[in-house]
Amino acid sequence: MKVINTTHAPAAIGPYSQAIEAGNTLYVSGQIPLDPVTMEFVSDDPSEQTEQCLKNLKAIIEEAGLTLENVVKCGIFLKDMNDFAAVNEVYGKYFDAHKPARFCVEVARLPKDAKVEIDAIAVK
Repeated sequence: MKVINTTHAPAAIGPYSQAIEAGNTLYVSGQIPLDPVTMEFVSDDPSEQTEQCLKNLKAIIEEAGLTLENVVKCGIFLKDMNDFAAVNEVYGKYFDAHKPARFCVEVARLPKDAKVEIDAIAVK
């Protein structure tokens, strides 16, 4: 196993790694909409939060030498399912032709009261 870490995504805010590479599989921890430099939310807007989550995921995946085309599954956690359409619109810009398997659930609360959190699994 190999720990993947990049300064182009937020540092972990708990006892976990940004990602772990195990064999040909990369497991990327859930990303909330933190700016990697300021460690603050980019916005309170669900679309802008989604954009930052995906930028963070992309940076970690690229640090492992992969691209979004290698992603086979994403998980999306929403504070409010009413944000589903806004999140999908931004998500579709990152996963247009390539559409990984995915789930999306509403949860009671996310770290730092984020509105969106997204994780991913990628394969070489």
